[in-house]
Amino acid sequence: MRSYWFNKLSRIFGHKIRHNWFLLCLLSIVALVALLGSSSSSPSSDFDFLDGPRLPNVVTNYRKLKEQAVIDYFDLRFLNSGTNPRQNELPLCGKERENYVPCYNVSANLLVGFKDGEEFDRHCELSRDEERCLVRAPKEYKIPLRWPAGRDVIWSGNVKITKDQFLSSGSMTKRMMLLEENQIAFHNDDGLIFDGVKDYSRQLAEMIGLGSDLDFPQAGVQTMLDIGCGFGSFGAHLVSLKVMPVCIAAYELTGGQAQLALERGLPAMIGNFISRQLPYPALSFDMIHCAQCGIDWDGKDGMFIIEVDRVLKPGGYFVLTSPMIKPQGSLLATKKGNMLTPVEDFTQKICWSLLDQQDETLIWQKTADANCYAARKTGLPLCQDENESKPYYRPLVKCITGANNNRWISIHNRFNSSRFTSHELELHGKYCVQSLDFYEDRDNWKSAIRNYWSLLTPLIFSDHPKRPGDEDPLPPYNMVRNVMDMNAHYGGFNAALLEGKKSAWVMNVVPVGTGNTLPLILDQGFAGVLHDWCEPFPTYPRTYDMLHGNGLLSHLSSEKCRLMDLFLEMDRILRPEGWVVLSDNVGAIEMARTHAAQIRWEARVIDPQNGSDQRLLVCQKPFLRK
Repeated sequence: MRSYWFNKLSRIFGHKIRHNWFLLCLLSIVALVALLGSSSSSPSSDFDFLDGPRLPNVVTNYRKLKEQAVIDYFDLRFLNSGTNPRQNELPLCGKERENYVPCYNVSANLLVGFKDGEEFDRHCELSRDEERCLVRAPKEYKIPLRWPAGRDVIWSGNVKITKDQFLSSGSMTKRMMLLEENQIAFHNDDGLIFDGVKDYSRQLAEMIGLGSDLDFPQAGVQTMLDIGCGFGSFGAHLVSLKVMPVCIAAYELTGGQAQLALERGLPAMIGNFISRQLPYPALSFDMIHCAQCGIDWDGKDGMFIIEVDRVLKPGGYFVLTSPMIKPQGSLLATKKGNMLTPVEDFTQKICWSLLDQQDETLIWQKTADANCYAARKTGLPLCQDENESKPYYRPLVKCITGANNNRWISIHNRFNSSRFTSHELELHGKYCVQSLDFYEDRDNWKSAIRNYWSLLTPLIFSDHPKRPGDEDPLPPYNMVRNVMDMNAHYGGFNAALLEGKKSAWVMNVVPVGTGNTLPLILDQGFAGVLHDWCEPFPTYPRTYDMLHGNGLLSHLSSEKCRLMDLFLEMDRILRPEGWVVLSDNVGAIEMARTHAAQIRWEARVIDPQNGSDQRLLVCQKPFLRK
């Protein structure tokens, strides 16, 4: 028979008294243990050896816990909204788009009426509203070798070129050899021009009055635009001389020169001499080089020569090597005009002087005297365009650009590009450059680059292993070969990488619509370009190891661009297992993390703990195979 108290409890707790009573006892035991645990937290010499190691772990993992709190916050936001970005993952594109390059569809260009060579030009307006999918890597694709080995050996499956095309190309086999079935090796000494790249480089140095090509930087040649760069052998040699080469070459469906150069980790992009200006400001390069580049310099009434003059710095050199150039006898006869070609005749009208001719090579030097143009009896007029510093694929012009520019300084009288003075920075004042901001930007990136570099490890995406910090070894100096800084500002990120002795070059992109700081970047001897991020970038798929953007997302929020299109383009140009580091405010990073999940990137949000609303989004592109 049940007791009085049992019946009383039954009325309170119901008929399942045994289960409820058990739960009540269990909760009481838990509370008692917690109480005893709190009372035992006072110091005790008997248990010091247990408490000792815990404090360092808490301190070491404090940043990790804060990062996880940020991640949990974003995950809760997604759960609260009832959405899961992984459910909206984009599909992979078909095999036919493995080497897809937007804006260069010749068939579509012909259909809408482009002709006279313009069908080969860039037309992004015809690439809009295409299928949204992820450009996948070819079946034979392999992760590129790290520098310096990767500069001379590439995987043949990573570029669109067949073995038959390789063997049937006489010019190519002079520069390359098939090392194995799946590799292509480049040898700088194997007959690019004359007796090899090194001999050719020394010859150019002698033609401009230098004792050795090692003297190029001291003579003011720090940057070079290589038009139709072959497969980058000359550029690879210039890199070893501390000269920054940038290759531009026309888009090619197979065997693209820019694609092969980029696969070697060398600076390159797609660019044409057809009807529009190159996306560089006036007075950008110290030397412009064309070795059998296939451009008809006599055509278009000299418009292509005028474009070279626009981007060439005062006192800079134009090198033209072609089998069409025949020895003219003495140089003196050529200078007197006895046997002038149309190119030679035109260069005299724009104040160029022919320095030397050897065999199939001619070298001109642009005047360093801006008054030369006013002293001419005949010649082209000076441009009056106030927007000469923003030539984003504008039509070619038939006038002289840059003569009235504050940056008109001979390459031989130029200041040290790594040590700008306040007076020298004033030359860039019209391009939104402030001296104090410039130095502050450099100092900030110097302190930040070590932290950025430490993030380039898959451990960043794991909640269990210890996050790399000061006590962990940093990734190797050659972790990445190239970086695209998508919002380069003053080029401080590039400068910090160089000072940190990282084996990577940077393509500094200045977005159209921001203050045009590209002239300052180029004057530091860096590679750079103007670009509108509402459009695809002129490069082949899988050509960059790392993408970096500081404040880019906030900038694009004021533009009429679709953020998902930007992330699809980033995924296209980033190689598998490549890295993305974005820095922006919390709202922009939250949106970016959603898009990163949709394109299947691993992502981690990091709080830099500087008291601001800035966050870092660190992503890695997976190696997807279908």
